[in-house]
Amino acid sequence: MSEPTAVLREPTNLVSPRAVSYWRVSSGIGTLVVWVAVAVTWLLWSERPWWATALLLLAVVAAAVPTVLMPPVRYRIHRWDVTDVAVHTRSGWITREERIAPLSRVQTVDSTQGALMRFFGLRSLTVTTASAAGPITIDCLDAAVAADLVAHLTAVTGAERGDAT
Repeated sequence: MSEPTAVLREPTNLVSPRAVSYWRVSSGIGTLVVWVAVAVTWLLWSERPWWATALLLLAVVAAAVPTVLMPPVRYRIHRWDVTDVAVHTRSGWITREERIAPLSRVQTVDSTQGALMRFFGLRSLTVTTASAAGPITIDCLDAAVAADLVAHLTAVTGAERGDAT
C-alpha cells in the first residue's frame, strides 16, 4: 500500500519590491570597483595592444550585466512561504534552489540588516534547521514583515515539542 503524497505548492510571497533597487546598488558597488580597476589598468598600460582595449571594454560591459539584468529577474524568481508545517523558499537567478524546512526541525530564527539594507528598509531572515544543507535564508523582506515573521516563527517553533533534531 502506498503512502499518500502531499501536494506541494509553489511559494507565493514575493520579497520587497525595494529589493530590486537594493540589488542594483549592491551590485553596482562591485561594478564600480571593476570599472575603476579597468580604467587604472588601461591608463597605466602605455603600449597597449588593440586586443587589450577590446578586452578591457568587454570587462566593463560584463561587469554591468549583473547590475542591469539580475535584479528584476531575481525579483520575479525569489519567493517564500511559511505555512503551519514548513518554511519554503525559492531563490537563485541562474541556478534555482528550493528549500523546505519542517517547522519541527527549526532550531533558530535570525534576522539581519546591514547598512545598505537599513537604508532600503529591508531585512534578511535566516532559519537554521537540523539539516546538513545549512540554513534557509529569505533575503530582502520589508523590515516590518521580517519582524512579524520572526515573532510568528519563534512562537510556533517554541510551542513544538522535542529538540528539533
